[in-house]
Amino acid sequence: MLETTTPTRAPWLDDRPGPKHLHHGTHRATSLEETHRRLAPMLHRHGVTRIADITGLDLLGIPVATAVRPNSRSLSVSQGKGLSWEASWASAAMEAIEHDHAERPRLPLHLECTVDLDRVVEPWRLPRPPGHSIDPEQPLLWVPGARVADGAPVSVPFEAVSLDLTLPRSFLAGGIHRDSNGLAGGNTHLEAVLHALCELVERDAAALWDLRCSSKQAATRIDAATVTDAQAQWMLSAFATAGVEVALFDITSDIGLPTVLCHTVDAEPDPIRPLPPAAGMGAHPVAEVALQRAMTEAAQSRLIAISGARDDLTRAEFAASLDVGAAVELRDALRATAAHARPWNPQCGQRNDNLAADLDWLLAGLRRAGLAEPVAVDLTRPDTQIPVVAVVVPDLEGPGSVTGAETEPGPRARALAPAHHSEASATAGLDGPNPTDTEEA
Repeated sequence: MLETTTPTRAPWLDDRPGPKHLHHGTHRATSLEETHRRLAPMLHRHGVTRIADITGLDLLGIPVATAVRPNSRSLSVSQGKGLSWEASWASAAMEAIEHDHAERPRLPLHLECTVDLDRVVEPWRLPRPPGHSIDPEQPLLWVPGARVADGAPVSVPFEAVSLDLTLPRSFLAGGIHRDSNGLAGGNTHLEAVLHALCELVERDAAALWDLRCSSKQAATRIDAATVTDAQAQWMLSAFATAGVEVALFDITSDIGLPTVLCHTVDAEPDPIRPLPPAAGMGAHPVAEVALQRAMTEAAQSRLIAISGARDDLTRAEFAASLDVGAAVELRDALRATAAHARPWNPQCGQRNDNLAADLDWLLAGLRRAGLAEPVAVDLTRPDTQIPVVAVVVPDLEGPGSVTGAETEPGPRARALAPAHHSEASATAGLDGPNPTDTEEA
């Protein structure tokens, strides 16, 4: 039964639980102007040499920015998107800052076997490559974390936090996926943790949707004509004007956090001027924000391929993104799902006045789904004081093929395995180029 008492949270999450600031679809603890004022002087300390506006490389006009860090230990080019230049600037700047924190975490480390620790995030309950087993008696490096709900100390595998991809796997030895899933920054710790949790739940929902049979995937198609949000309508119009078809899918999981998948592909792929199909996802307690984020991320994914600047985009992936035959196949597969489209429901999710209520609602959803309590590792640096956290939730599925990663199925995916094998999945028809915001060693 759902608790009716007021939830408790880790003390450091109550720093600024006040009302949200709304600007072009963003829900933040401060205004974008305040975020810009705070981040701009700190960029050089995190190795950022330039933030560029690459919106004009595409026909859409949906703002996308890139932040460049030449001495990065993972990605040297980060992306940001939004419904305004200010929002995309803040998004790119924060992603670069997040990565710098995770590449050079200033945390105490201790070496210990999992079985010898009392309160621990068990590494085998986190996403890992297919077929990889983890020995509980293998010594691993650990960092201090805290349960989001009450602040209780929990040890977290260092490998689940570090984005220093210059470290060899033999040094870490755990075999956990090394990516940015669950890494987030914010104006406050509360905002950062909420952002990280939304991303984790989004990736879990995408992995589960990817396991559905073709008919069940098609049944999640959203009728774009029923979307009433003005900002989402503007983006749909921008895609249509550019000759790009949009297919929206409601991939919300049993956790209840509104989650949307957006596929885009040229209506008439041009062999002379091929433009890449792209996908984007968004999750947020407010359904319209989830919808907007999915579309802005799809626009960002297109520009990642068009610009060619991101250093985890291989030559093979770039060539595949310009395969006109594959684009036509994807377009036809997406068109086939249109007959199953259902009206968009903007009332799903939860509308709260402050970020603390958003977090409490999301934690309740995780508990209803039978998931373990989230644990956060505070990566914030004393010298810059920009809140950055890495959050893990045991047993949530990791990025699936929708995001281009291969992950050993967890308990939630294994529970869907019989349905997955009973009918051929639509994944082959709906994959297309994927959102590229994970990194692997």
